[in-house]
Amino acid sequence: MKRRAAFPREGAPYGLSTLRPKPLQSGGARRAAVRDSGMRFLCVSDIHGHADALRLVLDVARAHSGWDKLIVCGDLLFPGPKPLETWKLLLDEQALVTQGLLDRAIATLEPESLTARTDAEQARLDRLLELHEQLGELIVMRLGKLPETARLPLEDDSEMLILHGSPMDRTECFSPELSEDEMVALIGDETARLIVCGGSHVAFDWAVEGTRVVGVGSVGEAPGGGYAHYTLIETSSFGVTVEQHTVELE
Repeated sequence: MKRRAAFPREGAPYGLSTLRPKPLQSGGARRAAVRDSGMRFLCVSDIHGHADALRLVLDVARAHSGWDKLIVCGDLLFPGPKPLETWKLLLDEQALVTQGLLDRAIATLEPESLTARTDAEQARLDRLLELHEQLGELIVMRLGKLPETARLPLEDDSEMLILHGSPMDRTECFSPELSEDEMVALIGDETARLIVCGGSHVAFDWAVEGTRVVGVGSVGEAPGGGYAHYTLIETSSFGVTVEQHTVELE
């Protein structure tokens, strides 16, 4: 079975560098002194309502190098402790956001009509009811209207595709455990040269038959806990560079 080619990366295991909070530099996005042609995108996903982790990631990334645009690949608010605060942070940062499976579920399911079969299901159902009360009808409606995908033009006239799952199946996520054949099947006839995605909660960066697939990991539910992922993607006429980092949570 063929395997994908991994882009070479430096740092901690799985190619991720671990960063700790630094004093904030002035300015929310990248400072004018370091701007050049091209764009720098701060990409995150799977926040799951963990506003404190998101705020720490934003602070660390801002102190590290800054960014031009925040991109979020879905699963924003459930089941973490601070969904409304998370939503407000994303609004404040004017993030480009795509819809995750849980975002769609929040907007379409009616918690009162659901029946739990286990204690664990009852706990999640109770949390969903609380979430609806905390967010209110307007935000729940806006979650349902989030786009499933977003596209940004790149300097080489190709595109960056942003989504939670995969082009061929919004419910099936890319994952580093997949074979090349499985990745190709999920890409399908998608023409974007760069796909930025969430869903797997794992950060990875793979080349698959001319398409670069970058999984940006999870802010709120990284495997094992205690840290959060973020990915910096810089695009220019010289190409695309990807830096993947972890942040230790306090």
